[in-house]
Amino acid sequence: MEQEQTFLITGATGMVGGSLARWILKKELPCRIILPVRDLEKAKEMYKGLKMADKEKLDFVEMQLEDIRAERFFMPVDYVIHCACATRSAEMAARPVETADSIVMGTKHILEFARKKQVKSMVYVSSMEVYGVTEDTGAFAGEEELGMIDLKAPRSCYPMGKRMAEHYCHIYYEEFQAPVKIARLAQTFGKGISLRDDRVYMQFARAVFEGRDIVLKTAGKSMGNYCAIDDAVEGIFTILYRGKDGEAYNVVNEANTMKILDMAKLAAGMAEGKKNTVRMEIEDPGRTGYAPDTGVRLSGEKLRKLGWAPEKSLEEMFMDLIGEMRGAWYAGNRSDSH
Repeated sequence: MEQEQTFLITGATGMVGGSLARWILKKELPCRIILPVRDLEKAKEMYKGLKMADKEKLDFVEMQLEDIRAERFFMPVDYVIHCACATRSAEMAARPVETADSIVMGTKHILEFARKKQVKSMVYVSSMEVYGVTEDTGAFAGEEELGMIDLKAPRSCYPMGKRMAEHYCHIYYEEFQAPVKIARLAQTFGKGISLRDDRVYMQFARAVFEGRDIVLKTAGKSMGNYCAIDDAVEGIFTILYRGKDGEAYNVVNEANTMKILDMAKLAAGMAEGKKNTVRMEIEDPGRTGYAPDTGVRLSGEKLRKLGWAPEKSLEEMFMDLIGEMRGAWYAGNRSDSH
């Protein structure tokens, strides 16, 4: 009989954390999944559609990141995946101190938890934003090719926080031999995303679904690197089980690399009748909180060498988003008709 495994996943009410938990349940492993959450009612609402056998494997614990300590959990923990993090650009720009503290100190708390619990493996979910601003050379960049981050810009709290959190992962590995790996996610979206999400790809999909023009708040010159949530989840588990301790891996589908403006045009071309257009209403980035333009093209070669292979195209990713919106629209109209 296969031995039961215990996973602890932070950020379980977010798209990535929630998708990871559902991936484990889909595999029908004998397991227990510990989900520390800030809002217990929100978490239970998110997972209410699961069958009873799956619900019984979930253990929700209402607590802040800084309260996750080894002595508060009496059961052994085999695997940790740390996803919890601020994701809204406007919040990062408005609350840079709180954002940086949450990223850096939250990660340190989880690393200390993993060290004391002597876990088999841990993945820290980082971001492509650690690369900062780089020139577009036309070549795909490996994990060591970092660019510049403006130390004086409040919005830098996010990429600098992510860099420091990654550094903590490295030094916990070097000093304590913590079995931690880093997953640097490209922009990730698809099935399971919250319809209240307001990131740029969601704005594009919403405009297409509603038959409106896509309005850019920047010139759209920044290079975008994308990966479908289904593929990203497979990538994270590949890193968890096969990655090398202390190493970072880009989770990206290079075939989905393009500038924001080109992605907007791709999305607009998917509208019924293809009548949607792309226009610009450029705003002050200090107010919108958007990251500065970068030309980085991420290479996924290092992760592919572990046996991972992304499959979904950017067009399929948008089809998934629009499908989620369509499903919610039909569900809402059915309920209104009763």
